[in-house]
Amino acid sequence: MVRRYDPERRQRIIDAAIRVVGRSGIAGLSHRTVAAEADVPLGSTTYHFASLDELLVAALRQANEGFASAVRESGALTRPDCDIADELARITGRWLTGDRAGAELEYELYLAALRRPALRPVAAEWCDGVMRILAGRVDTVTACALVALLDGICLQVLLTGGEYDIDYAREMLGRILAGASAPSGPPAPAAGARASVD
Repeated sequence: MVRRYDPERRQRIIDAAIRVVGRSGIAGLSHRTVAAEADVPLGSTTYHFASLDELLVAALRQANEGFASAVRESGALTRPDCDIADELARITGRWLTGDRAGAELEYELYLAALRRPALRPVAAEWCDGVMRILAGRVDTVTACALVALLDGICLQVLLTGGEYDIDYAREMLGRILAGASAPSGPPAPAAGARASVD
């Protein structure tokens, strides 16, 4: 049998894993279901990802890009005249309402880290990345509190099926920022929050 060069196969497998989780949840993920979804031989999934945890790490890293991209693309957070509370509330609202299924998928993969320790470092990347963006504007403790609040608001909206309330988010973010100090050095890694914008 002739082996065909397929440089995109690994990415197709990751994309297929994300679709499987989106449709069937983490419980529906197996090398077999992903191979069928990607239309590749079963051996291809195990060649590229020896374990399901390796596959989930790759899927989570890619799924994390939803919110991360929204924050990076804003650019406003780096401007000194930016109203941080307003901008974070706006970005979060756009992300939650723009692609609800994508946000749910991102959180499902994120929460899988509760039971799969291999996912924890990737889950932490989201918080660390957002904190790095905020580091030039607020102190580390405030950046961590902002990230934790956003994480909690997103989780509540997604779990309850409720509507995102931009005014509430802006108000709560503003309350945290009211007690903020000037930034002092590089941000510490997030302790117990979510993770990466890079």
